[in-house]
Amino acid sequence: MEPEAVRETIDRLREQVHRVIVGQSRVVDLLTIALLAEGHVLVEGVPGTAKTLLAHAFAESLDLSFRRIQFTPDLMPGDVIGTNLFNFQSGEFRLTKGPVFTDILLADEVNRTPPKTQAALLEAMQERSVTIDGTTHPLGDAFMVLATQNPIEQEGTYPLPEAQLDRFLLKVRMGYPSRENELEVVRRHGKHTAMPRLADFGLEKVADRAFLRAARDTVSRLLLSEEVMEYVVDLVRATRESPALLFGASPRASNMLAVASRALAVMRGRDYVIPDDVKELAVPLLAHRVVASPDAQIEGKSTESVIRSLLEEVPAPR
Repeated sequence: MEPEAVRETIDRLREQVHRVIVGQSRVVDLLTIALLAEGHVLVEGVPGTAKTLLAHAFAESLDLSFRRIQFTPDLMPGDVIGTNLFNFQSGEFRLTKGPVFTDILLADEVNRTPPKTQAALLEAMQERSVTIDGTTHPLGDAFMVLATQNPIEQEGTYPLPEAQLDRFLLKVRMGYPSRENELEVVRRHGKHTAMPRLADFGLEKVADRAFLRAARDTVSRLLLSEEVMEYVVDLVRATRESPALLFGASPRASNMLAVASRALAVMRGRDYVIPDDVKELAVPLLAHRVVASPDAQIEGKSTESVIRSLLEEVPAPR
């Protein structure tokens, strides 16, 4: 499939999602990049910013299955991946699949559940499979985790460990809409207190699994010049040498930044990656993989601001 054909379908996808979601174009684009790059997304945002509605509309427009898990302190790993239950009539164990067996999985408030349950997602996110009682069960090739966390409420939360954060391709901050967008939200949805039903918006399915497979193949074959490849590696290595960071990004981050940049180029209808693609994705892809040094934290520097500084310091190819 040619990149231009992928771009046209992605444009239709955006149009469908924005029938339901007002604004948040940046978030929609990053979700699309993650889908094309076979990655997962961590969305940080306050309650009431339509995170659940966005994920559901995204899946519906792509004709993919959608499940949601509300993560709570008492949630167990079996509640996520499933378990084998004994059937007394047949005298055999039967697999009861958990909600992880889907295409788009919304892990709502993922930091509200203990590390043991958070870890149940690790294999699913990395291997696209789960192991139940020693037997491995594959998930679909379209499987994608969209996890959310609330940045303003810390009581009763369990911060995601670095190993799990590294599984997310991108971390996205979903903020409040502009005044104009919020007015439009009220015009569309201000008639009921319940969450809007997707059926009321007449969403069309603009793509299917065949398109997704073809688009991902296009991404994997896209040209990444030696100069841009070196820029990706130099940028990631700079995070390990920065005095403002206690820990830098791993080699996995280099691979993910290269793949995500390819996906962005395809989404823009190009058959090659340019340095600006890398720059555009550096913060959402790298900031959650690094840890600020104590001195940087005292100075009020965030990992996002450190990555932006590195973008100015590391020379990009011309």
